[in-house]
Amino acid sequence: MIRISTSWMYQQQVNTMLDQQSSLSATENEVSTGNAINVPSDNPTGAAQIVSLNHILAENSQYTSNITSANTRLSTESNTLTSVSNLLNSINDVGLGAINSTLSSSDLSNMATELTQYRNQLVQLANTTDANGQALFAGTSTTTTPFVLNSSTGSVTYAGNDQQAFTAIGPGLQVANGDAGGSLFMNLPAGNGSFVASAGASNTGTLVVGANSVTDTAAYQAATASGPLNDTITFGANGTYSVTDAAGNPVTDSSGNPITGTYTDGGAITFDGMSITMSGTPAAGDTVNVQSDTASNTQDVFTTINNMISALQSGDSSAQLSNTMNRQLESLSQAMGSVSTTQVAVGTRIDAVQQQQSDYSDLSVTYQTALTDVQGVNMASAISNLSLQSTALQASQEAFAKVQGTSLFDYLQG
Repeated sequence: MIRISTSWMYQQQVNTMLDQQSSLSATENEVSTGNAINVPSDNPTGAAQIVSLNHILAENSQYTSNITSANTRLSTESNTLTSVSNLLNSINDVGLGAINSTLSSSDLSNMATELTQYRNQLVQLANTTDANGQALFAGTSTTTTPFVLNSSTGSVTYAGNDQQAFTAIGPGLQVANGDAGGSLFMNLPAGNGSFVASAGASNTGTLVVGANSVTDTAAYQAATASGPLNDTITFGANGTYSVTDAAGNPVTDSSGNPITGTYTDGGAITFDGMSITMSGTPAAGDTVNVQSDTASNTQDVFTTINNMISALQSGDSSAQLSNTMNRQLESLSQAMGSVSTTQVAVGTRIDAVQQQQSDYSDLSVTYQTALTDVQGVNMASAISNLSLQSTALQASQEAFAKVQGTSLFDYLQG
């Protein structure tokens, strides 16, 4: 016969109630926090998953913040470039309008004033900042005012750098959040982007150098293979001309013959893969210099505008004014092309940023759902368990109290 002591029986009942209290306390904690795992010991495997998911969500949150910042900055740049493009178009219209022999000196002066205002507006646009006051076109020197206008001379200097700032928008993924003003506004190819054909400053005829371009790429590349061109077309009587290099030696064709000919009004002179259209009548001794573009043969857009202003204020002859304006309009075209290219690049970056933003939004929902599945508690089930556990504990406590109050005398009386 097995004998069970009263103290052992009491201890068992106490242990049962302690277990019930512990379970009830855990369930109460789940209900109050909404989490099934509140300490790692609740579920070590699940706790490790929670740490990993929270890390991913925090990282995604930082990337999302970066994306929002980059998108705002790039959108500001895009809008600014649109304004710059519109302004350059207005400058181009003024330049084209100036090539008109019927304009009075007062008309030309008014045009110069208009271009001065446009130049100043362009400086302001080039110094545009984002919502945080950081310059868009200063490279990585975003706290610097990149373009400085000398109010006395009208010249503009660049104080930024040529580096490009980037924003991290994902693991190993960066996007440029701005563009260096040096490459956008300053270091632009002169002329048509390949060469500059300009009438001599001391010309006395009415010759005007018009549109020019490379028409035979292979011939042009062969001509510049040994170095940049610096040739001079010199006119003689009745439009005859010859071409010499920088040393004064005759420039020859593919057969080794000196390049000579006779120019007629409205015609073109072609050699070394280049075609140069002209109008008017050259005087004997008039020249046209042809210089291919090099790293040093560049012109910033502000200098282009200043050259146009100076020409309008100079009182030069119609031919001289037309020659200057034609060359500056070519340089202005390079600036317009630079802005257009940058606009396309910025648009591509905005598309990439917005796609990444959409991807992270979807990922955040996925990871947040996974976190809820691991960490979250089924509230209906938890409340039901809480009620059952509370009732069970109460019953155990009442039973223990009743048993604890009995004695052998009570038993014998019964």
